[in-house]
Amino acid sequence: NGDMAELINETQVAGYHDEGWCAPIEVLDSAEVARCREGLERYEASVGHPIEFPEKSKSYLLFDWADYLVHHPKVLDAVEAVIGPDILVYHSTTWIKGARTPAFVHWHQDGTYFFLEPHLHVTAWVALSECPEEAGCVRVIPGSHQLGQFDHQDDPGEWNMIKRGQGIFDQFDDDAGVLMPLRAGEMSLHHTDVVHSSSSNHTDDRRIGIGISYIPTSVRPIGEPTPSALLVRGEDAYGHFIHEERLEKEQSPEAIKAHAEANTRFRARQDLGANIT
Repeated sequence: NGDMAELINETQVAGYHDEGWCAPIEVLDSAEVARCREGLERYEASVGHPIEFPEKSKSYLLFDWADYLVHHPKVLDAVEAVIGPDILVYHSTTWIKGARTPAFVHWHQDGTYFFLEPHLHVTAWVALSECPEEAGCVRVIPGSHQLGQFDHQDDPGEWNMIKRGQGIFDQFDDDAGVLMPLRAGEMSLHHTDVVHSSSSNHTDDRRIGIGISYIPTSVRPIGEPTPSALLVRGEDAYGHFIHEERLEKEQSPEAIKAHAEANTRFRARQDLGANIT
């Protein structure tokens, strides 16, 4: 497919497999960025505060803008280039750092708290705002996805954006690795085991990114309860996951219920997963 070749080239695919990441990949035009950001901010205006849990998790089951993103053909073409044509969305998280706030994310590996085998999940991180270094873009340790599982500890500190089981301490300097700055409408791909972090936002705009966790349908969940996932491309010949239904009407009672159920399963897996060795 010639279009896919333009979007993500063989060098980037090789880089993803060798180094655990590739960026930037252009996926949204300025009108699409505006549409998605307006959808998010319209919801925030309606509740009077920035999006929080549970709405910021698995937002694609609640909001049109997030449903649009996880099904976007350019996003899926790039993901298909690294994991193949049968694709599930396992999770998504809306990552927002307020303008000029000290919020940050410690060095961590996504695979630590997903409990999936084998480790083939890819995080597509889509920028809905400018994400230069000053805004606290994501930073990765190239090749670290080949080093196995690091020990993670909890850090319930006020400004750490991930509280539980989400810090690798005393291994990497704050400024180690490479930065993945993105323009609004670009995305990065990173492997579930690559070590990454992000620092604070020193700009006058919010830093808005949507991290979408895609997996090939062959991946199996480990532990209880069985999680749900949404088929976004190809077919699921395995049936390892409870099948999520695609959003029909934004924030409808049906959507709110389906979203709550999916998140409850995901959270329960994280709570129980601490006991999985």
